[in-house]
Amino acid sequence: MDWSDSLLWPGGKLLGIEWSAWKVVGWIGNAIFTSRFVVQWYASERQGRVVIPTLFWWLSLSGSLLLLAYSLFHKRDSVLIAAYGFSWIPYLRNLVLHRRSKNARPRCPKCDAPTDTGDRFCSQCGIGLPTDTPGT
Repeated sequence: MDWSDSLLWPGGKLLGIEWSAWKVVGWIGNAIFTSRFVVQWYASERQGRVVIPTLFWWLSLSGSLLLLAYSLFHKRDSVLIAAYGFSWIPYLRNLVLHRRSKNARPRCPKCDAPTDTGDRFCSQCGIGLPTDTPGT
């Protein structure tokens, strides 16, 4: 056995971890939950301001639910259950709020694409948008 085998398979276990289906669920949940930070960071850097995209909330919700399932059905650890038992509620609420605000955005009269308040032109079809300022 060479050094790489002893590093990757100590005691006959991959990375020294005793694997099971629930352990995989827990690690996937952890990876999904952690990836939300990369998504938020990328979106903020791209726009040059703090942005929390919808994908952040979806990753938060799915990662926390997987970690809750791992906590409930495998670990049965009250600390983990308490940590993930209610964290999904604000994530779900933010997704509902996002959906409502997206539906409430003004739409282009030509192509019906959502626009932002203050946009002068539609980003989809390029036509000029009506302004709310009287006299213009």
